Amino acid sequence: MALEILARKIGMTQVFVDDRAVGATVIEAEPCRVVQIKTEDTDGYNAVQIGYDELPDRKANRPMKGHFDKAGVPAFRHLFEVRVADPSDYSVGDSVGVSIFSEGEKVDVTSRSRGLGFQGVVKRWNFAGGPASHGSHFHRRPGSVGNCVDPGRVIKGKKLPGHMGARRVTVRGLVVLRVDEERNLLVLKGSTPGARGSVLKLRGRHG
Repeated sequence: MALEILARKIGMTQVFVDDRAVGATVIEAEPCRVVQIKTEDTDGYNAVQIGYDELPDRKANRPMKGHFDKAGVPAFRHLFEVRVADPSDYSVGDSVGVSIFSEGEKVDVTSRSRGLGFQGVVKRWNFAGGPASHGSHFHRRPGSVGNCVDPGRVIKGKKLPGHMGARRVTVRGLVVLRVDEERNLLVLKGSTPGARGSVLKLRGRHG
């Protein structure tokens, strides 16, 4: 089956591996469904459109409801595509779940990182800051932002305060520690982007 699925982050725990406790992320991967098959003849490329997180019909707009009704599948909150070499290997309505992964395999996880709002240079860029003692007027400020050639110009890319987090992040090569097909659970070694409840995209590194 396809090597990509969407899943939901449950939280973190620890798992014993070779008598050593390691941090791990527990992910709930309800089976995704194949909604549409795209081929070079009809769409110009080969891909499989997959739906995740079933949605009540009353919450789907009319165009999308017609799209799902044509495929004969329920409405889904999320749709994504996976490029495939041979689309004839897949059929509309097929389920894709945690069974596509195996213990010991490495996966890439993509999600939106936690939003931290507007932050200063100390937290955002790990600046050291100035003296913290009494009398100092330079504690957590960014300092001079000019340059010798053109003092009135701030060089593009200068590390300054600003919005932090809430961006697309990919963590590569996380090892699969456990696969529980009965409960649709996946345990990955290490941490993944996003807060609890975030939607993650998991992609196998083989194939």
